[in-house]
Amino acid sequence: MDKNAIEKVLTQYMAAWNEPDDTARHALLEQCWSDGGVYLDPNVSLAGRDTLATKIGEVLASRPGARLEFMSGIDIHHDMVRFLWRLVRADGTYGDISIDFGEIGRDGRLVKIVGFFGPAPPLP
Repeated sequence: MDKNAIEKVLTQYMAAWNEPDDTARHALLEQCWSDGGVYLDPNVSLAGRDTLATKIGEVLASRPGARLEFMSGIDIHHDMVRFLWRLVRADGTYGDISIDFGEIGRDGRLVKIVGFFGPAPPLP
């Protein structure tokens, strides 16, 4: 798969997380998220584009004026991706830097994202 196409998909995905309008968010997810795509983070496990769109809307409503932004480039090998992102609060302060790992399906859309919040745990 073309690196530029994958980067576009991830840019659309990030834009969906920042889109307050339900219709526009669904349109972005149509382009970048597989119908049955799976999203996992420490607090959430869900499947399906509509379910993800609803969850993003809930997150946006709980953090008025906040947005997510990339903190790294997009690392790609085979059909896998990883990237860092952070929360920027409405007052301009930052939340934790987090990392997501994803899988691109045969149709070029994301079929899975697994997110980890905050830094990796220290060695014992």
